[in-house]
Amino acid sequence: MYEFIRGTIVNLNPASIVVEAGGIGYFVNISLNTYIKLKEQKETLLLIHQVVREDAHILYGFSDKNERDLFRNLISVNGVGASTAIMMLSSLNTDEIVSAVTTENVTVLKAVKGIGAKTAQRIIIDLKDKLGKIAESSQILLSPDNTIRNESLSALVMLGFAKKDAEKVVSKLLQEQPEATVERVIKKALKRL
Repeated sequence: MYEFIRGTIVNLNPASIVVEAGGIGYFVNISLNTYIKLKEQKETLLLIHQVVREDAHILYGFSDKNERDLFRNLISVNGVGASTAIMMLSSLNTDEIVSAVTTENVTVLKAVKGIGAKTAQRIIIDLKDKLGKIAESSQILLSPDNTIRNESLSALVMLGFAKKDAEKVVSKLLQEQPEATVERVIKKALKRL
């Protein structure tokens, strides 16, 4: 099992990267969040998860340990494969997924392409205790405001807005109107973005 690959970025796109290390080019699947972190870099160190199947050896790369740990937790859930887990990590960041699972927010998880109500509930049932400990150790705020913020951000990113821009606008809107609903935040954010 590979732990990491350090090398030169030869090719980078939102779903994959080719890293040259020791004269060999490694094709590695990545999430959108990892892509954003690697965008301006020429050299990288990617944490790796390898999936070995009869017909393929597939590498998945992550910019940090939290993302890889969450990926491994997600693929441990029956019905969630590596592609679905990468899709989740591309649609939501690690804090948003942990928050959605620990607060039992099926709606946020269902917003990810390929995740239905049953799969979302299975993820929550299987991972709530595991991720609850992670949330406590990293002290993620699990307030209703955070849920509204996460749902609003998730919707705006799905609509194609840059995550950083959406985060700024949503945070500002929630400071101005802390009692705002998700729908209200999204509507106001759409006017400002």
